[in-house]
Amino acid sequence: MTAESPPVNSLPDVTSGPRSYAWWGMVWLILTESALFAMLIFSYFYLRFREPTWPPDGIDLPALMLPLIMGVILWSSSIPVHLAARGIKAGSQTRLRWGLLIGFILGTAFLILQLFIEYPQTWQEFTPQTNAYGSLFYTITGFHGFHVFIGLSISLWVQVRAWGGAFSAQRHVGVQSFALYWHFVDVAWLFILLTLYISPYL
Repeated sequence: MTAESPPVNSLPDVTSGPRSYAWWGMVWLILTESALFAMLIFSYFYLRFREPTWPPDGIDLPALMLPLIMGVILWSSSIPVHLAARGIKAGSQTRLRWGLLIGFILGTAFLILQLFIEYPQTWQEFTPQTNAYGSLFYTITGFHGFHVFIGLSISLWVQVRAWGGAFSAQRHVGVQSFALYWHFVDVAWLFILLTLYISPYL
């Protein structure tokens, strides 16, 4: 008896990178979310150039120090996440687990700074109901903060699976997909920083 050969059109059991439908699913999700961020930023500039002064209604120019610190923390988190993805590609469980953990800690620090330091400070000066500027500020930063929270939730799920030994050098598309999403969140903050915090000074 001869073993039956698999159907020609059967899907591979193990895939990663562009060969994986999961990878492409994350790419298309990122493109969709990028379009949403782009529309919010476009709305910001549309309203800005209709106003003689910006920020309007006597609101002070945004402080730069805290957002820059938050940016450095968030951008730094991409390094361990990238090393984690590279590590499991090489078969290193240690690099995977520690990279994900460090990235999670840095991402959490960013979110804590936003929710418990930046927002209480800005809330004393303006709220989403104050004017269009306040509405856009909290919508854009809140939308990004929500993405950071989702990324941290995905990171927790990936970490639980990593400590359970679910990933290997041959099977790690979940790690790759999370890394793609996390890098997108970090890049999005760059555009938000330039738009909300730096452009009013120009």
